[in-house]
Amino acid sequence: METKSSTLEITILSAEDLRIDKKPVKKNAFVVVSIDAFNNKATKMDREGGSYPSWNDKLVMDMPMQTRFITLQVKYCKSSSGGERTVGVARIPVTDFIGGYSPETCLQYLSYRLRDPKGLKNGIINVCLRLKEPVQNCSSQAAAEAVAASGGGVGMGIPIDGRIDFGVVTGIPIWSGYPSNSLFR
Repeated sequence: METKSSTLEITILSAEDLRIDKKPVKKNAFVVVSIDAFNNKATKMDREGGSYPSWNDKLVMDMPMQTRFITLQVKYCKSSSGGERTVGVARIPVTDFIGGYSPETCLQYLSYRLRDPKGLKNGIINVCLRLKEPVQNCSSQAAAEAVAASGGGVGMGIPIDGRIDFGVVTGIPIWSGYPSNSLFR
């Protein structure tokens, strides 16, 4: 049986106000992104950022359709040889970037509060993510060609002057009528 999955692009941008035992982290912070127990990746180590590290690392991971959370663990090493400790953890609900008002394939910038192992607030992590849908999931050859021509972006087909234009559409739904008990009669 084949399990369906999407490709998740998550860029770990930076973190703010990281502390260990109420003291600012000095260096060697990194992030481990986990989708499940067998699917995790780590960023490179920031050796200079201290309690305000910056990674700007893009990680590409397979995300099974049944995934409910993505876990981000910010860690640091006392020395480059080992001895790592967890600074803070954030759990991102998949519903934060799937099923909202913007298309799932749009780039989304999100920030999350980190919690230390005791559950106390311990900084903020800033990420950028999007889902990349496989081209084979497109319903028509024209959509697949438009995706290939645009460099991989996926949009909604909107008829403009008799042709279909692929781009991102956002807006507010407008209804054509008022309810029978409307104040606008």
